[in-house]
Amino acid sequence: MKKILILAIALFAISCNDDDVPQIINEEEVITTVEVTMTNSTDPNNVVILRSVDSDGDGPNLPVNTITGNILANASYLGSTRFLNELESPVEDITLEVQDESLEHEVFYLTTASGVTIAKTDVDTAGNPLGLRFNLQTAAAGTGTMTVVLRHEPTKPNDNTLTGAGGETDAQVTFNVTVQ
Repeated sequence: MKKILILAIALFAISCNDDDVPQIINEEEVITTVEVTMTNSTDPNNVVILRSVDSDGDGPNLPVNTITGNILANASYLGSTRFLNELESPVEDITLEVQDESLEHEVFYLTTASGVTIAKTDVDTAGNPLGLRFNLQTAAAGTGTMTVVLRHEPTKPNDNTLTGAGGETDAQVTFNVTVQ
């Protein structure tokens, strides 16, 4: 019996090759929080923070969105977006992974607020737009939505639309915004 067991182990060891080595799969990160910070280009005291927190990750509870500060009409803002997993201790900053894997990610900004334009200001390692940093320009006062979408493995370069980019959505949040 011992000889059969040793023979079976030897045959198994010999039959293994590189194809049998388990592949390490980069699992999608849990993103519980999307935080957008915008600072007025001419008034650094005018800071606006849009924050969406989904405290149970992919659980059944809806995210809680908050907006701190006022978006002013006829103003220009420098913006940045962070992605966090607050279920981890310490909090895991997914933004660092997005930066490190910039060829595999892109952030998109969509708005229905009249007169608001958003332009990405940072690029990935190949020189294509990344979107963790952006400029936001407002015109007249009004209301609408601002949607932030993190795409994984988009086509690059693309036409700056979700349809044209393809890929899979890692995070998507929509804020009701008011330009005052």
